[in-house]
Amino acid sequence: MQKSGRLRYDGDGSWLGQKDIRVWHDGIKVMTLPSSTFTKGDQQAVFHDEGDAAGYFHTYDALEVGASQPRKVHVFVPRDYETSTDSYPVIYMNDGDTAFFRGGAINESWYMGSVLSQLQAEGTLPPVIVVAIHTINRNWEYTHTNIGTTQGGGIETYARYVAYDLKGFIDAHYRTQPDPAKTLIIGASHGGLAAYLMGMLQPEAFGRIAAFSPSLWVGLDSSPWTLPFLRSLRGTKLMRLCEPTLSQPSLRPQIYMDWGLIRDGQFHNNFIEDRTTNRGRELRDLLVNTYGYALGQNLIVVEDPDGEHSEKSWHRRVPGMLTQVFGNMALAG
Repeated sequence: MQKSGRLRYDGDGSWLGQKDIRVWHDGIKVMTLPSSTFTKGDQQAVFHDEGDAAGYFHTYDALEVGASQPRKVHVFVPRDYETSTDSYPVIYMNDGDTAFFRGGAINESWYMGSVLSQLQAEGTLPPVIVVAIHTINRNWEYTHTNIGTTQGGGIETYARYVAYDLKGFIDAHYRTQPDPAKTLIIGASHGGLAAYLMGMLQPEAFGRIAAFSPSLWVGLDSSPWTLPFLRSLRGTKLMRLCEPTLSQPSLRPQIYMDWGLIRDGQFHNNFIEDRTTNRGRELRDLLVNTYGYALGQNLIVVEDPDGEHSEKSWHRRVPGMLTQVFGNMALAG
């Protein structure tokens, strides 16, 4: 690693100092800078650079917009953000604690910084802004109903918060392309269920959905003692929430869904991913046969024979999703 000098970010688009710090990242020489604090829209953030060729971070440890409690949000901006005048597509990610850094229940990550750096080096994805949102109450915020005996059902409130309050803040203070066609919402597991519902509940904010291993079974097959698949998705609260958007072709978001086929006897793969697979196939068929989605066009479904219910699998599949769902569209302008 090569280092020389120091440079401070002033938070208003300017760099203070004469020298920079340079490091090698994945074979690409990039500039990195020491962390510093600044404000945007009266919200305090920390600038920090982890050496990813694709960009660096503005991290709000207690972003307070709208009626929500303060929450942590990472905003990953392109490396040339302060020296260009470009506007960028935006990717919103649920479970923001695992998007770029290790976290969550098993202390793993999607390593999105490396993913974006590789795709941009290959020329298959343009520079993008990524907004990684930490959750406050995951079971509540990401679900539409109870999960067995665990209280859920806060997705409508959470979707409004992200679509209006958080997206409003990001669009006001960053150079975004706010059109729904240039806005992707991503999540996995409960976060994937949330991503699917957020696109359906707020289609004028999120025109593209990526739901990895989504928990479509919540409220139907939540208990190990319940015989799975006794009830159809049709007519459930899940589908009732989606009906206003699904019934209007002009509003329907583009959807990517996937799941893994590994069954290793462990709870996450044998119980959760198995139910995810079966409910995902059922939703796929409903979207095609009832609502007019077209596989390979506005609905992309991937069954991963080597996939598990884990960040490792989602990390492996996210480059293909980004290229299919977002890369070609974004590159085309």
